[in-house]
Amino acid sequence: MNRYISVIGTLMLTASLGAAAAEMGTPDEAMAMSQKAASLVNSQGESAFAVFSAKDGGFMEKDLYVFCMDLDGNMLSHAVKPELVGKNLKEFNKYGDFLFQDMIKVASGAGEGWVDYNWPYPGSDEVRKKTSYIIKNNQGFFCGVGAYK
Repeated sequence: MNRYISVIGTLMLTASLGAAAAEMGTPDEAMAMSQKAASLVNSQGESAFAVFSAKDGGFMEKDLYVFCMDLDGNMLSHAVKPELVGKNLKEFNKYGDFLFQDMIKVASGAGEGWVDYNWPYPGSDEVRKKTSYIIKNNQGFFCGVGAYK
């Protein structure tokens, strides 16, 4: 009987982990959402921020969301952590990376591209590899969307 319960428990855990993994966005999906966000900012300016934060706006799928930052490191929009808006995060380095400095470099240089960094995995304290696709828009700031690798 105990072995039966153990097997059932293992199967349930495996199923729940598989369901959680299915809810995670891929880097390709992050890039597509970032490109879609850049187009919206180019056409609507900062009014796009409200769309990014709206549950039904089409910019919050799985674990993916849009954040926007100016080239000085000031967070302009963050769909999941609005308390970060208005804060300068240029010197942020909690997980071993100056990720926002790296994002600013990409936006200031090529204008778009991938930035790799470490970030806590949702629902745990485990720090994992994450990558964000950054695109500088016509307004002069950049937006990005990140996915775990």
